[in-house]
Amino acid sequence: MTFQFNFTIEDHLEDELTSLGDGALALDSSKESSASERQKGTHRDKKRSTEQFDLLQDHLWEHKSAGNAGPSQDTDRSLNAANSSSSLEPHEKQPCLRVAKEHAMPKDLKKVLENKVIETLPGLQHMNISVVKTTLLKENFPGENIISKSFSSHSDLITGVYEGGLKIWECTFDLLAYFTKAKVKFAGKKVLDLGCGSGLLGIMAFKGGAKEIHFQDYNSVVIDEVTLPNVVANSTSEDEENDVNEPDVKRCRKSKVAQELCKFRFFSGEWSELCRLLLSSEKLFEKYDLILTSETIYNPDYYGPLHQTFLRLLDKNGRVLLASKAHYFGVGGGTHLFQKFVEERNVFEMRTLEIIDEGLKRFLIEMNFKYPS
Repeated sequence: MTFQFNFTIEDHLEDELTSLGDGALALDSSKESSASERQKGTHRDKKRSTEQFDLLQDHLWEHKSAGNAGPSQDTDRSLNAANSSSSLEPHEKQPCLRVAKEHAMPKDLKKVLENKVIETLPGLQHMNISVVKTTLLKENFPGENIISKSFSSHSDLITGVYEGGLKIWECTFDLLAYFTKAKVKFAGKKVLDLGCGSGLLGIMAFKGGAKEIHFQDYNSVVIDEVTLPNVVANSTSEDEENDVNEPDVKRCRKSKVAQELCKFRFFSGEWSELCRLLLSSEKLFEKYDLILTSETIYNPDYYGPLHQTFLRLLDKNGRVLLASKAHYFGVGGGTHLFQKFVEERNVFEMRTLEIIDEGLKRFLIEMNFKYPS
């Protein structure tokens, strides 16, 4: 099965919001935000796991930073950041960390899909994000209020406020296609969709037989209004398509759906806080066999917390699959920013799995622990 995607799912939003004037977001696959917009501080994470492997990892890792992160990401913003910054190394700043929290699966699944328009991709269903944005804007949605802030700031990225989760970025499609092409094995694995946005990577892992799938995005509204509905739609679609009137059959299918939904957990907040939340539990935390992430390395200031998240949450024999633009690696004569950052810490092996486009040079990267034992 080959994935072919249409990148026009949000085109009608600009027409609907013409009355907002110049406050509309740029909804194409390339953003023009400056490096100063993206700068985030970092914060020293003093949390140490009690497990021996965590202690070994903490020794290898220098605890450089644990700043605001958890984006679901811009495809071109790293190039702007690299070109406009006098220093290509991660900055040390004191952030205002967004505390991580877990989002419960609502009991009324039908309500989760209320006022949503469902679109389809090969093997997947997802919410039309344009409709979600329009609805939230018209209803003056309480809480983070990231929609109106995004429109007023002319950007899909507001550092520490909104990290781009209300958009499906092109490298996500690259990684989805790779799952099929490489026949990635998800069966029986525990998976984290990091910086999940719409959660399509984690949903594909679920459809591939993963035993447990966790989703994380920086913004809680993204989890509640996009990720959760997408998971519900993909978990219940078969049941709805084959609906019957027999009560016993309905009860059986309802029980099956409930069992499937127990595989999911949802989190919002920045990355170091996610680690703190998961590792501080009284129950021993089983680490992830696979971490999936797309376009989360656009800003050098995020390398520290991202690297530390991999280090703390990935099983010693696990792997990371990361999709990214070539700009993030400084291809074309620049410094290989993220690759250099990882190599200097000497914890992970990195290898390029695939170059998607010779012109844009979108990369798929795999990371494994160098010293798993």
